[in-house]
Amino acid sequence: MNIATVFTTLATLAWILAVGVAILIVTQKMRQQPIRRSGWIIGIVLGAAIILTLISAGLVFINPQDRGVVISAIMSQGYRKEPLEPGLSWIVPFVENVIIYPVSKQTYTMSIAPAEGQMMGDDSIEARTADGQKVLIDASVIYSIDPQEIVQVHVDWQTRYDTDLVRPVTRGVIRDAASQYGIEEVYSSKRDELVINIESALTEAFDANGIILHNFVLRNISFSDEYAASVEQKQIAEQQAQEASFVIQQRKYEADQARATAEGLRDATILEAEGQAEAYLLAAKAEAEALELINQVISKNPDLINYLYIQQLAPNVRVMFLPSQSPYLFDLSPLMEEELDQLPPLTLPQVEEDGE
Repeated sequence: MNIATVFTTLATLAWILAVGVAILIVTQKMRQQPIRRSGWIIGIVLGAAIILTLISAGLVFINPQDRGVVISAIMSQGYRKEPLEPGLSWIVPFVENVIIYPVSKQTYTMSIAPAEGQMMGDDSIEARTADGQKVLIDASVIYSIDPQEIVQVHVDWQTRYDTDLVRPVTRGVIRDAASQYGIEEVYSSKRDELVINIESALTEAFDANGIILHNFVLRNISFSDEYAASVEQKQIAEQQAQEASFVIQQRKYEADQARATAEGLRDATILEAEGQAEAYLLAAKAEAEALELINQVISKNPDLINYLYIQQLAPNVRVMFLPSQSPYLFDLSPLMEEELDQLPPLTLPQVEEDGE
């Protein structure tokens, strides 16, 4: 409770006391029991009530979040040019009075929802885009009155600054800004740019009228039923196209995988074939070198081949060798069917060399 309220309370109590004392004096006088010095008493009580009333009427306490505009009958223009600052101030009782204005932040909301905004019912902003589409915009404006311009705001708008200034100016600026963009830009690619342009225009318009814009909030953008249906169909078509693209990419990926697998198998087969061919070449080369070496040995030792040939014969083969320039082999297998002891002894013919 501030001191101005205290004096107002005291003045009220003094007037109640004065009325009570007056009634008591009159009652006692009617009963032929007048109160001594009743005139003095009533005079003192009335004087105290008047003084307290004058003091309470002249003292004004301004809260920190407010400013006061003094309406004065003794000023030629009808008001004081300077507002009352926070704290206790004095005005001329019964000649001047104070209108309190808040300088703290205030919010004015315009919404399609019936109970969200300052006005009941649908208070959204209907606007037309550059391509002629209708949009419904919900918005909030956070603002405050400039403390240095509070007197001028009172002169121009009085207490109607929210409904007669903030609301119509905001709606007009939003409509003008929305008309600069296509409908797809409004709700997608250039929404942020739209908000920036609206804030800039509102700041300029409010400054010219003593209002400070703190923030502009674009709450929602709605479309007509027809356009909303077309947007939904477009989104469905885009989603289907994306799904088809995904399927194509999946098929392409699978084909690439199959191609890579086939190429891997082909490369493996080629490498295996090349390995086998190289192995065959190495084997052939080794065999050729071995044959060449054998050929060299045989050319130096012609009888070596006969020796090797005899070494390769099975132990049970019965053959007879005749010394000559070329060996002769006789198959004895038919004779093996008879008893060995019945065979006549074999003799080797004696060969005499010439001159011996």
